[in-house]
Amino acid sequence: MSEIADILGPDGLLANCVDGFAYRPQQEAMAEAVLQAMSEGEVLISEAGTGTGKTFAYLIPALLSSQKVIISTGTKNLQDQLFHRDLPRIKQALAIPVEVALLKGRANYLCTHRMEMTLLEGRLNSREMVDQLMQIQRWSGRTRSGDVAELSDIPEDARIWPLVTSTTENCLGQECSAYSTCHLVEARRRAQEADLVVINHHLLCADFALKEGGFGELLPSADCFIIDEAHQLPEVAGNFFGSGISGRQLLDLCRDIETEYQREAGDLKEIPEQSAALSKGVRDLRLLFGLDLRRGAWKELSADPQIIRGLNLVSERLQEMTDLLAVIEGRGKGLDSCLTRCKSIRLCLNQLIAEDETQSGYIRWFETYRQSFRLNRTPLDISGLFKEQMSAHPGSWIFTSATLAVGGNFDHFQRQLGLENAITACWDSPFDYQRQALWFVPKGMPQPRESHYNKAVLDTVVPVIEASQGRAFILFTSHRALREAAETLESRVEYPLLVQGSMPKGELLARFRNLGNAVLLGTASFWEGVDVRGEALSCVIIDKLPFASPGDPVLQARIDALRKQGGNPFMEFQVPQAAIALKQGAGRLIRDETDRGVLVICDPRLLKKGYGQVFLDSMPPMARTRDIRDVADFFQLD
Repeated sequence: MSEIADILGPDGLLANCVDGFAYRPQQEAMAEAVLQAMSEGEVLISEAGTGTGKTFAYLIPALLSSQKVIISTGTKNLQDQLFHRDLPRIKQALAIPVEVALLKGRANYLCTHRMEMTLLEGRLNSREMVDQLMQIQRWSGRTRSGDVAELSDIPEDARIWPLVTSTTENCLGQECSAYSTCHLVEARRRAQEADLVVINHHLLCADFALKEGGFGELLPSADCFIIDEAHQLPEVAGNFFGSGISGRQLLDLCRDIETEYQREAGDLKEIPEQSAALSKGVRDLRLLFGLDLRRGAWKELSADPQIIRGLNLVSERLQEMTDLLAVIEGRGKGLDSCLTRCKSIRLCLNQLIAEDETQSGYIRWFETYRQSFRLNRTPLDISGLFKEQMSAHPGSWIFTSATLAVGGNFDHFQRQLGLENAITACWDSPFDYQRQALWFVPKGMPQPRESHYNKAVLDTVVPVIEASQGRAFILFTSHRALREAAETLESRVEYPLLVQGSMPKGELLARFRNLGNAVLLGTASFWEGVDVRGEALSCVIIDKLPFASPGDPVLQARIDALRKQGGNPFMEFQVPQAAIALKQGAGRLIRDETDRGVLVICDPRLLKKGYGQVFLDSMPPMARTRDIRDVADFFQLD
């Protein structure tokens, strides 16, 4: 372990050669624990508070270990930061000749076959999409990685991307004419050969769920798996261990059938006619769900005979499409791929329609979007499935995050993934929260269920924002509350108001940092993964304890299952989930040792309900007050 001290200690290698490095005993202790777990092939669950420097604490043992290591992150932002910033700095400091690789999911790589198909088809819906396609074509001639993140001028959610990237369904694999120059194949080859590979949870779980065909094993075999932002893993794994189909997936299939038909056949007009009929059936089905955007349990669909007829009609049209494509099987690789997709989508749809949930252990539910829908089949409990995957990938496993423990223990996270026998460790943040932060819980707030609660929150918020001179995040648990606040605060706050949804998230954050006195209103996506250091963010206001919506079909099914087993779903599942989410939201406030700020939690249940103690025990040790005058005094010291 002296090797770790020689690198991370107060007079160690990094202190002498990395600008801005500060010694943190918590970081050194975590690095020693990680190296120990890697040496012994153990499972380690570790929480490292904000500012610990956990990235260096696991990267250094990974580089020293001489093992094949896979590091998985929750977000592409952290994945890119690790690979492009942190790893090069540490590799240079340690002077270790370790081969590293970055591997993302297939939707992050240009598919030249799909791009050429889209160019030939010439049926784009807007001038903007045409301009973007031309930009992508020019870039395709000079990119080496094919990583679409290189084209930062084109938004991540631009409609052009699905037309120039592949999915597991439409990829032709080794049958593709562009296989020898495929960016995805090349990225996977580099990953197979590297000593250390940086991936993300979606890719990890895609490999576990065996969703990727045609390429052999997606991820290389490894001696150690390090899972950062591990609190996100249970939800991601649940999505991948399930299955589902979407309206967009079906319409993409119709589009590809028509394109491949023009390229490879052209003499059986029933195929484009049937494709149009299938497309119409899918669009009609979306209309039957109604105009509202919603998530619901399958029983809501079962009770609507029109939707059931619509689902059966889509299934019948898929079968008719399958029969037609089977007639010309072998005519072309693209059409053969479409035939395989028709069969698998229909099989999934029929399973969803006919399944008996009481026997299967899966939850069926649906979600609607503005122009599409998705039908889902999610496992009720993934702990057994995840344990099986860990057994199939033997070695050491390191799970880490700033928010894994609830009230000082890891029981909730361990139950979710079946990690009962893991070693656990917790390192507090090195920040001086008593000096740097003040936690304000206002007096006299009504209960959140009362109709005037949102008004009371906004009446509380205004004097806080005046005291902080803007420089605030207001985090909401619902879009409805956010919209109401945006309308009300526009006339009551003199500082610039930035509202989630008014522009892309990255642009909102950039404007918030640059303005220096703005007030940003956000929901779920701003509760975590957002790093604003310095005075621009000096106040975080949270409207309610972040309990998941009781109407969520997956949550409701899990609550029912826990209750049937004699458990207490509220205390065993809902409270721990909300406590972790609250820690994430509050974690936006203090990002380095020079930050100062006020955390405001408006929800009176924090102090008036017995379960409030779980939240209090899970939070950093901030100074607390219930007096707005203390808030004003705190900011006057800035």
